[in-house]
Amino acid sequence: MRTLKGDLELRPIFHQKAGRIEAHLLVALLAYCLSITLRQRLRKLAGGLMPRVVLEKLAGVQMLNVSVPTTDGCELLLVRRTEPEADVALLLERMGLTLPAQPPPRLRASGMS
Repeated sequence: MRTLKGDLELRPIFHQKAGRIEAHLLVALLAYCLSITLRQRLRKLAGGLMPRVVLEKLAGVQMLNVSVPTTDGCELLLVRRTEPEADVALLLERMGLTLPAQPPPRLRASGMS
């Protein structure tokens, strides 16, 4: 229970509709299962490393949208992720995980989402 309240930062949320209650419980259960799975994988690699620390480290890897206007009135959209710090890259390698490749740039008409 401490994991649910602490690491996952779950708090009571009062929903009025049954579907929303079920969805909230499903998301909480999935988060808990992923946390336990991560803890078990970490135990094999580095016994003292906790999921909370790993998630804090991984939070440094972010996605960015860079929009560059072109001379013909369009926009060049670059969706990029930041490169992980050396310790995060090592952790990902040790866990056998890789980040996805950077997506190719897209050209879109100006003013469109």
